[in-house]
Amino acid sequence: MHEDSPCVFVVDDDRSIRKSLSNLIRSAGLDVQTFASAQAFLAHQRPETPSCLVLDVQLPGLSGLELQQELAKGHAPIPIIFITGHGDIPMTVRAMKAGALDFLTKPFRDEDLLNAVNQAIHCDRQMAPYKDTLAVGPPYAEDDGRSNINFSEIVGQGEALRCVLKEVETVAPTDATVLLQGETGTGKELLARALHRLSPRHAHNFVTLNCAAIPPDLLESELFGHEKGAFTGALTQRLGRFELANGGTLFLDEIGDLPLALQPKLLRVLQEHTFERLGSSRTLHINIRLVAATHRDLAAMVQQGTFRSDLYYRVHVLPLIVPPLRERRDDIPALVWHFAQHYAHQLHKPLASIPAEAMAELVHYDWPGNVRELQHVIERAVILSANGSLWPQVPARSPGVVRRASPVPTMSETLDDAMRAHILDALRATNWVVAGPHGAAARLGLKRTTLISRMEKLGIVRPLQPSRDRR
Repeated sequence: MHEDSPCVFVVDDDRSIRKSLSNLIRSAGLDVQTFASAQAFLAHQRPETPSCLVLDVQLPGLSGLELQQELAKGHAPIPIIFITGHGDIPMTVRAMKAGALDFLTKPFRDEDLLNAVNQAIHCDRQMAPYKDTLAVGPPYAEDDGRSNINFSEIVGQGEALRCVLKEVETVAPTDATVLLQGETGTGKELLARALHRLSPRHAHNFVTLNCAAIPPDLLESELFGHEKGAFTGALTQRLGRFELANGGTLFLDEIGDLPLALQPKLLRVLQEHTFERLGSSRTLHINIRLVAATHRDLAAMVQQGTFRSDLYYRVHVLPLIVPPLRERRDDIPALVWHFAQHYAHQLHKPLASIPAEAMAELVHYDWPGNVRELQHVIERAVILSANGSLWPQVPARSPGVVRRASPVPTMSETLDDAMRAHILDALRATNWVVAGPHGAAARLGLKRTTLISRMEKLGIVRPLQPSRDRR
């Protein structure tokens, strides 16, 4: 084995396939070792982690997917390319959701495998700084009191997220008020739902209200309800969110946007568990658990006089800090596959692979819009994908500035506009190189001739380079 050459491990129970793959990979100047089973691979004493693992799904004894799960428990994740003779869609989804970089169905072209291997090696090098955190393991480490609770709606296994989920698990059985603090788009509502689902109130309603989304003059009615004729337009009796959540959990999102005039009424309900509908003198008793969320600094708002101090201390009983996505980069690959699979299924589009280079770009981007921004970028990529190859484009950056992602095309945009923007992004990223393994066509999952044809149709022409002054 060459000292500095990347090493590729191949696990396949078919001897002839092992031999042909070994010859093919060596022809590309790479070192290779082959194994006939997952057990043989695990038993092999490896002085260092391989740069890439080419893994057959159907193996005797321990399957390829089970081997992937075993490897995910380690601290040095290995980029995996799955190969199979069975184009089983559920199996593909399981492999991709667990973090596989590519999935090839036999028979496949030699160049497709070599491209996938080279991308995996490139990704392995890009991920080197995160080797200690990219492993996809159990919800909690074995020495950290592994939990049996399944947070099925929450994607990610990184240390930062695991700490938050551990806190959620601890406080969920209580009735204490929880304040979720974090930037916009970090998934605070999902955590609020998890708190409700894991609480003794899970059989009752989980009711939500975004305080920033309701006009101030309607917010009181939304919270407490009203009687018929209470004000102009009140044609029928309406139950408020507190009443609807009785026995369950009320989630007040963006509580920092609650009008100052309404804050004493909210405080009274939380302290006395009583309120009256608008237009009624009848006092109603409720039994709710409050979970609130905000992206604002409530303590600073108290100092500024825009948030009541007594309400602040009432909702700040159990504060949980939800980390931004840039502090949990190890969860980005799992989130990418989660959203890619969701939108591919929703839009009835194939999903074959996401190049390792594209995944590395996503991991290295800072995501000021957090998970919501990533979700929109992946949705756009699925909409514009071709031939099942997905190459999400991170938002453009200027020196020292990180800009938010372009929004998903709206109904007012034409598909041609969206496609033109997508192709231009790829061309600029490759310095207008169309062909080749790192050209725009490869990024877009298109043939060179297909890309050229679309450029002609959309009127895309490389801008003229400024001429040098001639003296």
